[in-house]
Amino acid sequence: MSDETLTYEDIKAYESLFIKTPSFVLSAMVKRKTNLISKFDSQIKSRLSRLNDSQRAKLDIILNSDVNDLQKLLAIAYENSKKKQYKILADPKNKEFIRLNLEELKKIV
Repeated sequence: MSDETLTYEDIKAYESLFIKTPSFVLSAMVKRKTNLISKFDSQIKSRLSRLNDSQRAKLDIILNSDVNDLQKLLAIAYENSKKKQYKILADPKNKEFIRLNLEELKKIV
């Protein structure tokens, strides 16, 4: 990963996290603008405490990225992998879901 930007390769490295939730479940959560961060607060805090410096730097880039830019990368990820979860997250109408969860994650970090 470069120092200041995200790439498809960065997303691909964490693909297992993106596809962990079945697409129909993710779609329902996105539609309801579910705050996933609050639902998984303790697990997130536990994982954050185990991040190395490189992982923290990547997280900082994500947290400070424009949602439109993140969605463009998710669209590229969908084109390359055809994983429905990426398509759901890349949809511009789901921008608020991503923004909400990024803001909540910033509060924990």
